[in-house]
Amino acid sequence: MPNDDELFAVVTEHNGGNHVRVQCEDGKERMGRIPGRMKFRTWIETDDVVLVEPWDWQDEKANIEWRYTSQDADQLRDEGHIQ
Repeated sequence: MPNDDELFAVVTEHNGGNHVRVQCEDGKERMGRIPGRMKFRTWIETDDVVLVEPWDWQDEKANIEWRYTSQDADQLRDEGHIQ
């Protein structure tokens, strides 16, 4: 579950390198940055549900903190956390 400064988001497109476009649960579209610790170990695809932490100084960008598996995403939808 997200902390106070984290949001659920859905990946809408890849922008190359370690950047993706995400649609956040607060209605904003942000540029998500995939950190190096996730870049080669965790493959992030379009329509994946991720946990993001928006930047404090630039709200239109965010760091991706976690990628949920399809089973976890289905459970989050069933519990009403995401749509």
